[in-house]
Formats: sequence, C-alpha cells, structure tokens
Amino acid sequence: MQVLHRNEVHASRFILWLSILTFFSVMNETMFNVSLPDIAAYFDIAPSAANWTNTCFSLSFAIGIAMYGKISEHTGMRKLLLFGMLAYGFGSIVGLLCHTWYPGVLIARFIQGVGASAVPSLIMVIIVKIVEPEKQGKAFGLIGSVVAFGEGLGPVIGGAISGYIHWSLLFALPLLSLLALPFVLRTLPVETSERRPFDITGAVLLSVGIFSFALFTTLYHWIYLTASLVLFGLLALHIRRKQAPFLEPFLFRKKKYIAGVLTGAVLLGTVAGFFAMVPYLMRAVYHMPTSLIGSAILFPGTLSVILFGMLGGMLADRRGLIAAMLSGLGMIVAGFLIVLFYTDRAPWLITCSMILTFGGLSFVKTVISASVAKTLEPDEAGSGMGMLNFACFLAEGIGIAGVGGLLTKPWLNSPLIATVTIQEAALYSNMMLIFIALVTFGGLLFALSYKRNLQ
Repeated sequence: MQVLHRNEVHASRFILWLSILTFFSVMNETMFNVSLPDIAAYFDIAPSAANWTNTCFSLSFAIGIAMYGKISEHTGMRKLLLFGMLAYGFGSIVGLLCHTWYPGVLIARFIQGVGASAVPSLIMVIIVKIVEPEKQGKAFGLIGSVVAFGEGLGPVIGGAISGYIHWSLLFALPLLSLLALPFVLRTLPVETSERRPFDITGAVLLSVGIFSFALFTTLYHWIYLTASLVLFGLLALHIRRKQAPFLEPFLFRKKKYIAGVLTGAVLLGTVAGFFAMVPYLMRAVYHMPTSLIGSAILFPGTLSVILFGMLGGMLADRRGLIAAMLSGLGMIVAGFLIVLFYTDRAPWLITCSMILTFGGLSFVKTVISASVAKTLEPDEAGSGMGMLNFACFLAEGIGIAGVGGLLTKPWLNSPLIATVTIQEAALYSNMMLIFIALVTFGGLLFALSYKRNLQ
C-alpha cells in the first residue's frame, strides 16, 4: 500500500498540473462526438458503427481506470502516469497515420483510452489521500469542473477542426498534453509502495465481458449478451477463489458504496448517450454543419460548467449532498424536457438544453464522488475510487454505443409527442423518454440509499 508524505506534498500545485492533463484526457473522450456524422459519411457506415469511434475510447478508458486504480496500490504512480501519457501519445500517432482505415481508427482510439485513463484515475486517489475530508467537496468540485469543461469543450474544438479542416486532425491535438507531463512529474508526491502480484486473469475476464456486453447494446445479438454473462459468471467464481482478486470483494459488501457507484453509472451513462445523440439530431432536423453544432449548440453549455462545477462543490459542503444532487437532477431533467417537447422548434432551445444538462452534470459528478468517498476507509481509496471511475466511464461508453443502436431502430420513429410536428424529429423526441426514465431511476436509487446519511 502506498504512503504519501503529506509534509512534502504541494497538494494545490500538484492538483493544478494534473488537472491540465485531466482536461486533455477527458476532452478527447468527447472531441470526436460532434464529428460522428462526418465519420459515418466518410466511411459510409451506420451510426451504430460510427459511434464505436467513441465507444472504443470509453471502454478502454473505463478498463484503464480500474486497472490504474488497482495497480496504484502496489506500484509507484510516477511510472503509471508516464506509461499512460506515452500510450496516449502513441495512440494519437496511430490515428493520424491510419485515419483512412476505419479499423485503424478504432485501434487508435482504444490505445488512446488506455493511456488517457491514467490521469483521472490517479487524481481521484490523490484527493482522497491528501485533502482533508471537510475540503474534499471543493476539491472534487474543482476536478469535476475540469472534467466537465474538458468533456464539454471537446465537441466545440472537434466541430471547428472537423468543419474547417478534417476530423482526422483531432488525433493531433492530444499530443499537446505531453508538454505538461514534466511539471506533473516534478510535483508528484513522494511515495513508497509494496509490490504484490496483479490479477491478470480477473482483468481479462472483466475486460472481455464488458466488450461483449457493449457489442450487444449496439448489435442486439443475443450471442454477445450470453458471452458477457458467462464471462461475468467466471469472474465471480474467480473472485471467490483468488486470494488478491482484481475486483476487491469487500467493495461489494458495502451497500451504500455500491448504490453510489450504480447511481453514477446510470446518470453519467444516460447523459453521455444524450450528448452522442445531439449531433445526429442537429444534422437530421436542422441540417446544421459540424462547426456550427460545436460552436452554437454545445459551446454555451461548456461555459456553464465553469460556474456550476464550483457551485456544486460549495453547495455540497454547505447544504449537503442531497440538496446538491436534487439541484443537478432537476437541471438535467429540465434540459431533457426541452428536447422532448420542442425537438423541432428552434436550435436555440437545444442550446438551452445543453446549458442545463452540462450544469446539472457538474453537480451530479461532485455529489457522486464525495458521497462514495465517504463510504471508504483511507486504505480502500485506490480500489474504491478506481472502481467508481471505472463504472462511470464504462457506462458512458455503453451509453454511447446504445444510442448508436437505438438510432437505427424503426420502432422509435412513430410520433408520440403532439408538440413535435416534423417526422425526422420524432426519433430524437422519443429517445428523451428513455433518458428521463433512466435519470429518474438513478435519482431514486441515490435518494433511497443516502437520504439518512448525507444531509
């Protein structure tokens, strides 16, 4: 287990530099989002296939989150961070060289996710270990702002580059993040580690099982669901028999911890699916170019992240996590209702929805991080926070893949909402009903699990 010497740690400076790396790593998660229709047209593929450009990144990002969080308990963070950033850069170069071959694009995005996931995984562990509990809400709020702003700004930059140059150059931008790496390594906390064997079998079973389930959410072939269930069953048996398994059994015995992780997965996966849907909506209903989707529709939402992210941390510290969560959920549902009833009325209404949804997402991320942290002991931080990040990013990847599959289903095209008059808009309006149901479920799960403890 690592021991961080707090008197030698310049926590604020370290978190600042690592926040810069975090910004670039999560920005790459959504930078391709606005370009998915362009990629689909370039390779002449369906949305369900094109969305795997983001899904490959999100899945490897999620798996990397879990692995880095686990390995961080046994190996020095300096080596992990260096490996992650070099892998991130290598994946970007592969993407630049192979952008005319779609399998090469997917391979590049997968490698990028493996590398980029090192940063948010390690920073969450650091906050739990070096920041005082009463100040963690503000720290998580800062990181939540950086993450949400990076995720929000990604489509804006992606839209500009794709609209005015070419989407393949999106692979070049992440290379800039390597410039901050020397400063991060210089301010990295002094640490010691106890070396223990790593459960490779458990990691492989989990990774392949997740990949099979993601394929099912896109293709709806039962063979993939069956394979994933079999692999998860083998993983459960492996965990029971392994002395030091990849997934810590004690985490599954913490009911409030599991509830917090599930809540985060449901809510973040739902919002990620919504973000993946918006570029297709704007292209199909309003015939809007890529650059305008990024700048006029999504960019105003990114501005709200700066404000609401810090407000979420302050509200959580002063009024309690329940109040902050209800505020965030209310904003997200309000944003979804706008798209539900006014999908085809005016583009600026979709912009308003983005502002509300981005702002609510900042609140939700802060609350989920802080509430889950309260259920963990200091020596459980690496595994616990790593599993939280893993579940949330995994859910985002599955949410993106699921939306790609739903966009190809004809049974969603029947008009259900009277205020939506354009046939092409009915598909996207109907999908909001699914999103609202998922957000409601996530909110109820959190409230029932935490209402007595997180006032």
